[in-house]
Amino acid sequence: MGGLPEQGRAVDDVIADLEAKRDDDVRWRDGRTFGLVFDGGPGVHEVAERAAMLYLHENALNTMAFPSLGRIQSEVVGWTAEMLHGPETAAGFLTSGGTESILCAVKAARERGKAERGITEPEMVVPESAHAAFHKAAHLFGITLHKTPVRDDWTADVDAMAELVGDRTVLVVGSAPQYPQGVVDPIPEIAALAGTVGASCHVDACMGGFVLPFVERLGRPVPPWDFRVDGVTTISADIHKLGYAPKGVSVILHRTKQLRAYQTFVFDDWLGGFYASPNLQGTRSGLPMAAAWAVMQHLGVAGYVELVRTTLENADRMRAGIRGIPGLTVLGDPTYHLLAMAADPTDADPLDVFAIGDALARRGWFHDRQGPPDSLHSTVSNTNAGVIDDYLAALRESVDEVRGTSADDRSTGYATLE
Repeated sequence: MGGLPEQGRAVDDVIADLEAKRDDDVRWRDGRTFGLVFDGGPGVHEVAERAAMLYLHENALNTMAFPSLGRIQSEVVGWTAEMLHGPETAAGFLTSGGTESILCAVKAARERGKAERGITEPEMVVPESAHAAFHKAAHLFGITLHKTPVRDDWTADVDAMAELVGDRTVLVVGSAPQYPQGVVDPIPEIAALAGTVGASCHVDACMGGFVLPFVERLGRPVPPWDFRVDGVTTISADIHKLGYAPKGVSVILHRTKQLRAYQTFVFDDWLGGFYASPNLQGTRSGLPMAAAWAVMQHLGVAGYVELVRTTLENADRMRAGIRGIPGLTVLGDPTYHLLAMAADPTDADPLDVFAIGDALARRGWFHDRQGPPDSLHSTVSNTNAGVIDDYLAALRESVDEVRGTSADDRSTGYATLE
């Protein structure tokens, strides 16, 4: 790799090197990746980039020094709470992404359980479809995590969860929708279960928070999932996913300011004076906060409705196309923007879906691998507008190419390990 150069380099040379480093990156601008980056279009690019330049150097560690960032955070949180039918008491903070929002919700549930119920050996109950960030939170915060199987339709099995909820349970989790197969968990039943022991109930809407409200406006059925469900105490919603803001910005919402207080860290025994932070970061970049504010203002409700309309049309056509190819199936019955493509297990000679993924990658199309069962995951968005027919043609070619063969690589990496 070499060391840092003794002498600085010209700006143009530095930028040229950075541009060259991107040669092997996924081609999200061409709509050939189903996730990771979400493209709201030229207007969204422009407003986000101009806002980013205004706040490139600002630090949200201290909003007394940067009151504009305090107002930005308050306004974005307020807009999101209203969108998710939060009561007037709802409150929250901006975070760096869905994982941090989830960590904050788990930490708040732990602190609430200790303060209100005297729990010193906390536990939480999650379906096996819940995001890995809940396991990360359990590891970091010393919480025993109980994982339960999902039902045949891939939604959380509330009966199985009920068997593990007890006096030490501080949190019960559902997703709207869950990531792996894109189905919405039975949130009213999960919230009611949490209420039987006085536990918190978190809804992970990192993927659905900026989709489901607009699906509902378009007249498609959406099961109850947000603050209209009694017993839901926290919701996470990522603006940098289908909210189309740049990375990384998410919202963690609490039903009341009193519940939000369990999230914050306050320390007044330091030579540096009083210290308080609302989430896991100390210094926070103002750039993603300002960009999120700008994108939400630029799009408004009408803009999001149209982006979701396009997304649903793309996803519907993609699911139908996959199901029309012999040997392939879509797991469960997802009806929104997430789906998992797998081999049809009833085939006498099942396809190797990872081999299909490799063949698609050679054609420039990128999917995340996941399992069990082996499947290729897609988060469909406006990014994929206009390319679904090309994708389905490439998929049919890939299936024909690999039929009867197997992939050597069985990994399902969703990670940064280097």
